[in-house]
Amino acid sequence: MSDSPVPSVETITGPIGDPGATLMHEHIFGLSPEILWNWPDIPEGWDLEARAHEAAAKLNDLKRHGIDTVVDLTVVGLGRYVPAVQRVAELTEVNIVVATGLYTYDALPPYFGNRGPGSLFGGADRLAEFFVRDITEGIGRTGVKAGVLKCATDHLGMTANCERVFRAVAEAHLETGVPISTHSHSASGGGLEQQKLLARLGVDLSRVVIGHAGDATDVTYLEELIANGSYLGMDRFGIETISSFENRVAIVAELAARGHADRMVLSHDSYCFNDRFDADVVRRRHPNYHLLHISRDVLPELRRRGVTSEQIDLMLIANPRQILARREPYREAGHDHR
Repeated sequence: MSDSPVPSVETITGPIGDPGATLMHEHIFGLSPEILWNWPDIPEGWDLEARAHEAAAKLNDLKRHGIDTVVDLTVVGLGRYVPAVQRVAELTEVNIVVATGLYTYDALPPYFGNRGPGSLFGGADRLAEFFVRDITEGIGRTGVKAGVLKCATDHLGMTANCERVFRAVAEAHLETGVPISTHSHSASGGGLEQQKLLARLGVDLSRVVIGHAGDATDVTYLEELIANGSYLGMDRFGIETISSFENRVAIVAELAARGHADRMVLSHDSYCFNDRFDADVVRRRHPNYHLLHISRDVLPELRRRGVTSEQIDLMLIANPRQILARREPYREAGHDHR
């Protein structure tokens, strides 16, 4: 396995050198294609050009607050539509890294659920094939190459279908060297289950971000994830019904004090537009759920609690740079890939 990063990060407009200050888990658009195809007059009002300008305005404001890059972890299952994100990229100076993978807590889309291992009709599993193509050739007909792989488990744990996705993500990772970012369920310790499977599949866990680790307040659990080699996604700032602002900043400050700033990344898991949620309700219930919350509120509070500028730079700049830097494909011997 090569351990030397290729000096580039893949973005929606092509490779760049240094991504700068980076939010590692955000979303530009969350869309419901079958709803939009059949009821285009939904009150949420999807209009690509209007929504692209709105999203770009939010990103431009983010740029003024010192953030250079966002990682858009919207994949199949969350309404990925890269042409719309391309239009946003034309209107903003913020770099956008897009993802490939599949988001589910259990059931697969019928296209995959009816094909592949254990399915009604059997045959080859095309998941890894599609993920690799997104990375090496581009997504659809856009020419945009994915720079990160995404997979998920939640309260149901590692179901058979989730395991299929993780196996395909691991295969694509080994073939391309692109990093992995997960959605995990911290309340049930789901990140450890994810690590166990990925490690068995030959994945270098230092190339994995365990997403939503910041939902946890259990330092023992989080330090075990770190000891296994992965980065922690402290990436739901603003979603305070799952964990409060106090708990979220306290756990980051505690881990930084223990010397783990080199293993954390920060983000909100927010959307510029999402047709699955009522925007007015979200604003009332989650007033801090927006792209500027970390810059305006979280970083000043972390500094007040003793987190140094050097540690903040690790979480926002150095760690994302290390994670996203393209590496050579690898396959390690001695692992069970079955």
